[in-house]
Amino acid sequence: MEATMNAHDTFSGGVHPAGNKQLSAHKPAVAAAIPARAVIPLSQHIGAPTKAVVVIGQEVKKGEKIGETTGFVSAPVHASISGKVVALGNFPHSLGMDLPAVVIESDGKDEWVAGLKENADYALLSPEELKKIVLEAGIVGMGGATFPTHVKLGPPKEKPIDVVILNGAECEPYLTSDHRLMLERPQQIVDGLKILMRILGVKKGYIGIEANKPDAVETMTKAAAGSPEIKVWPVKVKYPQGAEKMLIKAIAHRTVPAGALPMDVGVVVQNVGTAEAIYTAVRYGRPLVERYVTVTGRGVKEPKNFLARIGTPFLQLIEEAGGLTEDAAKVIAGGPMMGMSQHDLTVPVIKGTSGILVLPKNEVVVKPYGPCIRCGRCIDACPMMLQPSLLGIYIEKGHYQDAKEFNLMDCFECGSCTYVCPANRPMVQWVKKAKKELAKKKN
Repeated sequence: MEATMNAHDTFSGGVHPAGNKQLSAHKPAVAAAIPARAVIPLSQHIGAPTKAVVVIGQEVKKGEKIGETTGFVSAPVHASISGKVVALGNFPHSLGMDLPAVVIESDGKDEWVAGLKENADYALLSPEELKKIVLEAGIVGMGGATFPTHVKLGPPKEKPIDVVILNGAECEPYLTSDHRLMLERPQQIVDGLKILMRILGVKKGYIGIEANKPDAVETMTKAAAGSPEIKVWPVKVKYPQGAEKMLIKAIAHRTVPAGALPMDVGVVVQNVGTAEAIYTAVRYGRPLVERYVTVTGRGVKEPKNFLARIGTPFLQLIEEAGGLTEDAAKVIAGGPMMGMSQHDLTVPVIKGTSGILVLPKNEVVVKPYGPCIRCGRCIDACPMMLQPSLLGIYIEKGHYQDAKEFNLMDCFECGSCTYVCPANRPMVQWVKKAKKELAKKKN
């Protein structure tokens, strides 16, 4: 295994927000309590929502399928606890709306469903057999994007993949769940990467980690010792270093063109958590029913990292982290740059919930925004080399199509432009609005 300490290759633009990772980076993950009632959304991924295959009153076991796919870009959903289905309907979701979910009341037994197949000799399975296991386990991108993993693992024949990159950068401020996962389950991550490489027929794998996590770099390097096809690659500390296209630029030295996907340059990127979930599914037959979650910020009394079941209410994890401080003012699903503010703490942990951030009043300063002053700071900061100032002006006036013609759809809403704007212009919110309006017209 080769490790490189070159942390200088990077992308243009980007910003350097305060990391604030010291609040939880040193705290090993602890198992969160089994929720008394798990609210498990049927939409936990990009693409078609799943369809419930259970009925009210039905007894289910942990790992039992409760939501079936309704399209190719979709992923099944499984029970994270054993118990009785007590409700089917729309419930609060971290996306900010009520969405269909299955509610399971725990029976306290936490029993796995029968029939889960362990594969001690999984290395003998074919790529297609492995990919089917990934699909049936309901695995999606766990860095937050939640794209169904099996779809990424089936690129068109005309777009061969020769590089797989695991994303352990975790550049989002405050969040440390991937950091802890790399320290605590390094071998599972490496073995998951090898499974990914086998499925895709790839001989070259990388694990990208921001250089401010030397303990993770060292731990992952040891785990990959004896695997010359895998390189642990420290990358420069800069936000949004963990974005797919930025990581590809830093590690593979390839530029993903505007409007293109990583597969267009022969690369597949997966989160380290996704790799660990793939190993667990392939080796032990267990579907994705739990994940590492950071609960942090100065608005919570005891920041912690948890291994939490899908469907666990945010409020439960916050209480297990000591509860809210007296001056807690805002709760965000995810981090401060790309996360979403929450108005209801009954929302559940989903497959893409990497963290829950609680900010105190003195860190939530709402300033009125003014007109663009043409300073160009947002253009310098944009990692996609867009013109956020121009996009903002178009969107503010409702000229969504004009914004689209200036590459609106290439924006992945990292928030770098908003972070540096002296006029406090809410560019990310505008971009989200414009994309929704364009989607309505398309439909």
